Amino acid sequence: MISIPHKAKQFLVLLVKLLIVGGAFYFIYSQLANNDKLDWNKFLILFRKNQSVLGIAFILLLSVLNRYFEILKWQNLAKVIQEISLGEATKQVLAALTAGIFTPNGVGEYAGKALYYPKSEAKKVVFLNLICNGIQMILTIIFGIFGLLYFNANYNVITAKTVAILFGGFVLILILLFSLKKIKIKGYSIEKLIHKINEIPKSIHQKNIFLGICRYLVFSHQYYFLFLAFDVDLPYLTLMAAITSVYFLASSLPTFQFLDFAVKGSVAIYFFGILGVNEWIVVFITTLMWFLNVVLPVVLGSYYVLNFKAKTTV
Repeated sequence: MISIPHKAKQFLVLLVKLLIVGGAFYFIYSQLANNDKLDWNKFLILFRKNQSVLGIAFILLLSVLNRYFEILKWQNLAKVIQEISLGEATKQVLAALTAGIFTPNGVGEYAGKALYYPKSEAKKVVFLNLICNGIQMILTIIFGIFGLLYFNANYNVITAKTVAILFGGFVLILILLFSLKKIKIKGYSIEKLIHKINEIPKSIHQKNIFLGICRYLVFSHQYYFLFLAFDVDLPYLTLMAAITSVYFLASSLPTFQFLDFAVKGSVAIYFFGILGVNEWIVVFITTLMWFLNVVLPVVLGSYYVLNFKAKTTV
């Protein structure tokens, strides 16, 4: 086996760190600078008209709470391996977010967290991160389906026949998964996955679900309050139904973290267009949500990436 000199290894690690941070900032800049739908003049006019220190502080507080609940979720799940402090959980979550920003569906996040643990725990870390993200996806689907049904009942976006077909297809998939749960692929099966999930204490699962609901309510209402700040006057349930529908449909599409706001923006334009909301307002709010909940944490996460020291134990 080829041995790499210590100094060469240090240089390679530094190079990887710089590539991750540099790549993250490049993608952020390119998305903000090259988006021709962002009319900054309109934004500045509306911002000056409605600017409020308390309002800005409240929106920023929601961003902090959004990431805080995610950090608490990871701290809670990491107990399965070892107890970690809030500070350590913050470091792992933000560094992993930075590492995953330009990978498909944020898969780099899984590797980012695994690097903070011994190699022998890598599979367990990936599994726990899957649980962490999985509950958020399930909640997005549940809230999204109810939101979509409410929205569709009022605006008839899709026909009753299409709803029935989609629901039937969903039930069929569940039946197939249940029927094939014992079939193994490379040693893995749905039954084995369920067994591993059940090995985690119920108290951890319950806390994970509670924190996931808190996080969902925070970022969905942050979206809602930004629409209010941009003078969008729509009934609460209508606006929330559109927001939950957008998150549900956009989250179902494979994408990169740095393109997340573009995907959500295109879905949001369709839904809010039906409600008569100006396209530029939708684009701006979606971009602001991305900036507040992805870009700012990535900036902080870059510090942890640059100061990262790999585990030497196995």
